Amino acid sequence: MKAVIQRVSGASVEIRGEPVASISDGMLILAGIEKEDSEKDVSYMADKIAGLRIFNDKNDKMNLSITDTGGSIIIVSQFTLCSDCRKGRRPAFDNAMEPAGAAKLFNGLVGGINARGIKTKTGVFGADMTVNISNAGPVTFILDSKK
Repeated sequence: MKAVIQRVSGASVEIRGEPVASISDGMLILAGIEKEDSEKDVSYMADKIAGLRIFNDKNDKMNLSITDTGGSIIIVSQFTLCSDCRKGRRPAFDNAMEPAGAAKLFNGLVGGINARGIKTKTGVFGADMTVNISNAGPVTFILDSKK
């Protein structure tokens, strides 16, 4: 499982111009589910996301987690994170899990983050969405449950 995590001062998701979800301070997470992913990857990512200290403390050091700050998360499924661009000019998506299995693991990740007491909103799995962000910092991290 791969995730791009961005610290945001605001983020929102729209479908055909209609708002679906929005947050103020927190994280926007783009999550890609790969063929080999399992509940173990879901648990790892939920723990890592909840504990990742990417928010500034009173001394302006990245020392606080999302649970420390009380911030919110928007998590959006993004199968393109599972692409392989090494060969040719067209990305290959062979590593992406099929939609039904990916939706199950994606929902498990959302539930795992919620279970850790973090307010979590989502886009719509598999939909064509517009994601708006105000990346604070900018601060962006890439997580891979296999590394």
